[in-house]
Parts: sequence; structure tokens; C-alpha cells
Amino acid sequence: MVSTCFTRLAAFLIALGTVFAFPGMQVPNNALLKRHPQGDGSGSSEGVDPPPPPGPPAYTGIKLVNDADHPWEPLRPGDERGPCPALNTLASHGYLPRDGVATPAQLITATQEGFNFDNTAAIVVTYLAHLLNGNILTDLLSIGGLTPKTGPPPAPPAHAGGLNVHGTFEGDAGLTRGDAFFGDNHSFNQTLFDKFVDFSNRYGGGFYNLTVAAELRYSRIQDSIATNPEFQFRNVRFITAYGESVFPINLFVDGRSSERKLSMPDATSFFRDMKFPDDFHRSSVPASNENATSLLAVHPWSPGFNANNQLDNYVVDPNSADFEHPCRLYEVVVGMVQEFYPQPTGILRRNLIKNLGYWYQGVNIALGGCTELFPYGQL
Repeated sequence: MVSTCFTRLAAFLIALGTVFAFPGMQVPNNALLKRHPQGDGSGSSEGVDPPPPPGPPAYTGIKLVNDADHPWEPLRPGDERGPCPALNTLASHGYLPRDGVATPAQLITATQEGFNFDNTAAIVVTYLAHLLNGNILTDLLSIGGLTPKTGPPPAPPAHAGGLNVHGTFEGDAGLTRGDAFFGDNHSFNQTLFDKFVDFSNRYGGGFYNLTVAAELRYSRIQDSIATNPEFQFRNVRFITAYGESVFPINLFVDGRSSERKLSMPDATSFFRDMKFPDDFHRSSVPASNENATSLLAVHPWSPGFNANNQLDNYVVDPNSADFEHPCRLYEVVVGMVQEFYPQPTGILRRNLIKNLGYWYQGVNIALGGCTELFPYGQL
């Protein structure tokens, strides 16, 4: 029987696209995954005072979002795009800065306006991503890779490498992005999308629906077990993978439709072209990953990894966060932040305290029962 914790945790921890996935929290704190090259800046003397997260918008109903005020524009040299089709789309339409570098407040506002994304879910995933991949001093996050537009990078082991960094935000067994082991974890993968289309034809009559989502999610796990010796599927990635699979049904289907199924032309528009379909209206109600639990019920699975870097050597991790132990997730993430920033001072310490507090505001609403941690004290 699915527990209340399962439902509440699944309701907010999803990613947008390879959808707000945080695979790096699948490893112990002393075994961080691959990082992008770092600069030497300590980032301890200058910074922006981060404001609190925005609340829900005044209007949370259906509306046209592919409108005259938000035209699609092609990428320009230097624009950042990454593993999340939803964020890529929002940037290409100007809901986010078109260069793909944004503040947490801009990300929350854009996801709510463009997709009617639930406010609590937006707060949780945005601040979690920012704490692990953003520039804490400048309050900027790249939705793609490392860029000087976010400001001077922090001192290692912290980084401001953006959402492309494997091991913190982007995850294995994605729907349309390859595993980092194969070299490109953030670009649209035509081979994987062909599989998406094939499964939609075989199980959904040419549409992506919950039946397709359950079968494709399970199949992608098996793909990675068989081909990726470094496959990780635990802690946050275990949880978000199921949300990622239902997100296209809940947020990529036009809000005027009563049938929760995604057509292949519309899927192509979002996943490949980073573009709202013509005349697209957002969801009629705030949404996130409704029905995610039903996928796991079809193919029960436990968090784990390929042990000893060996193919087909999947081992269950009994200590991983999962739907029955949600507070493990919170504790693991705070531990990662501490490892990135072991002894912050001054403005950096202040900003870390504030961002951790903003994140916990969402975690506490979504989960409840997790004791708030203060690794750097309180202001």
C-alpha cells in the first residue's frame, strides 16, 4: 500500500525535463560524482542578498502561454540550454532570460507562469538546484553549463557549473538525454526520443500516457543497468525519475484537453525544439507529478546502483532515501552542501544560511516531520 510519505514526496520532487532530477544525491557525501573544471575565486567578499522565494501567482488557471509577449526565438551564440526541456522552452520564449542564466526567483516565477507548476514544488526543486549548482554569491544559476555569466566561481569543491553537472541535478536513465557515462548528458538524444516514440506507438496508440510512462521508465532503468557501469539510481534520482516520467503528461499537454496524453508532434516541440506548440495553453490547475506513484506500482523497483563499475551488477541500497524515508533526502542534500562549502564566512555564509532556509520552507510544507538542520548556524 502506498504511504502518505510516498504521495507527498512524489508530489514535489520532480525535475523539469530530464526534469529537475538530482542524481548526485545518490552517493555518499564523501564520494561526489564528476565535476566541471573550477576557477580559483573564493567568492567570499562580494555578493547579492538573496530575496525570499515568490509565492503563488494571483491567477492559477488555464491561459494561453505561447502568446505575442513570449515569442520563440532561436538560440544565440553563448545562450545556455541544458537537460531540462521545460526550462529550455521557457528560456527560448522569454519567460526566463533568453541567455539561460536566472535567479531562483525568476525560475520559480517562470515555471509557474509558463506551466502552472505548483509553488511548493517550484521552491523545493529550484533552491535545491541552486544550492548544488548555482552561484550562491551572485544568486545566479545556469540552466545549462558553466558560464562566466553567473559570476566568479566559488572555491573548490563547490562549483557554479549549472544543471549540466552530473551528480547533482542531471540523472541517469533519462527519457531523452543520455547517461553522463557516454559523454553527453544534456543534449537532445534522437535515439532515445525514437524509443520514446516507439513506446508511445506500442503502448499508447501514438500518444505518451501513463501506460507508456510506466513501461518506458522501467525499460530505461534496464537500459542503464545493461550499458552503464557507473549507473546510479538512488536517493533523489530514484524519486525524481518517476516524476520525470509523468511530467510530460501533466504539464506538456494543453490545458484545454480532457485527455491526459501527449501527442508526438507536441513532444517533439518540447523535447527537441525547446518550443511551445502553437496556441499552447498551460495546465488548468497548478500541477507537478500527479500519478507518479502509479508507475512504480506497475514495475516495483528499489533504489540502487551498478556495484564495482560492472554492467548488470545492480545492487539495492537499503540506506537510500526513498518514498518511505523522505527525510533521508533532506539530510543527504544538506550534507552535500556542507561538503561543497566546509567553512564559509561573511556574505557566503549568510547566503548559504538564507538559501538553506528558503529550501527548507518548501521541504517542510511538502514533507513535514523533517528536523531543520543549521550547518552554518542562524542569522
